[in-house]
Amino acid sequence: METVFWLSFIFIVYVYFGYPAMLAILRRLAGRPVQKAYYEPTVSIVIAAHNERERIEKKLLNCLALDYPKRKLQIIAALDGPTDGTEFVVWKYARQGIEMSHSPEHRGKSSALNLAMRRATGEIIVFADVRQMFDPAAIRELTANFADPQVGAASGELVLMDESRGEAKSDVGLYWRYEKALRAMESRIHSVAGATGAIYAIRRELYQELPEETLIDDVVIPMRVVLAGRRTIFDPEAKAYDTVACCPLAEYGRKVRTLAGNYQLLRQLPQLLLPWRNPIFVQFLSHKVGRLLVPYALMTLLISNVFLLHGVYALFLSLQSVWYISAAAGYLFSKRGVSAPILVPDESRRAA
Repeated sequence: METVFWLSFIFIVYVYFGYPAMLAILRRLAGRPVQKAYYEPTVSIVIAAHNERERIEKKLLNCLALDYPKRKLQIIAALDGPTDGTEFVVWKYARQGIEMSHSPEHRGKSSALNLAMRRATGEIIVFADVRQMFDPAAIRELTANFADPQVGAASGELVLMDESRGEAKSDVGLYWRYEKALRAMESRIHSVAGATGAIYAIRRELYQELPEETLIDDVVIPMRVVLAGRRTIFDPEAKAYDTVACCPLAEYGRKVRTLAGNYQLLRQLPQLLLPWRNPIFVQFLSHKVGRLLVPYALMTLLISNVFLLHGVYALFLSLQSVWYISAAAGYLFSKRGVSAPILVPDESRRAA
């Protein structure tokens, strides 16, 4: 039981602390900076949407106001079987150059992307969601990375904002900063193990149609690029903005989808688990697969700890008990729509 306990403990510590420390060392020893240079290739922005009547107009206006030559910018609204009249809002902007790819049936985001890509003419394809707003210079910053012939895909930075329009300092916001720090170091070494769905780009010739059931296109597409021998990099200068999740349950739903998508990813691209095929095998194993295994490691840590009640193990069990009781209390509060002042710091309540 002691062996099981310590192996579980070491694994959890490695995933969240040891791996970032290793990246920090490798970045200094074997960093590969991107040869970024500003130029103006043709760009197609593909905006995936289902029922977005209330929000899509703001997104279209945001794209029309981007600092990029209009003659070199194609904007496609990829509508996935909307039932709320989203298509009528898009039609209003047809004279301003907005194009629409419309599926009459709701078949999922990946199907909408595949359909839109048949209309896309740009050398560079930028994928986006409706909710997040681009910084005016976002497209220029993204495309500049493709001046480096080794770059096949580029992910921008999603900045989470709070109600005061400052960068979120809540638990979700802090975790996202940690995640972005990891991606920046991975990108400096070779590639990131996935992109930010709100803003990422790919060379047109590297796109392959997605299976309709794909849950996380922003990981499948970039990892296909890596397997094809190109780099997928992270550029914090290409920004998109969003607000933190309205409540823990909303963030929980996003996490469930992401984890399910990662399991699906291993089924769709099993070659990612082959070190001679995957040039970022260690990063992928540590970042993606490691996160999938952490819940099981937490389970074995707790179970083994129950059988070890002497010395330092008693302290570990007490700390774990407090942790899980706090988590359960936070869940119950969120179900009732009540703030939990003991669990959530004052500055984070708006995001909880």
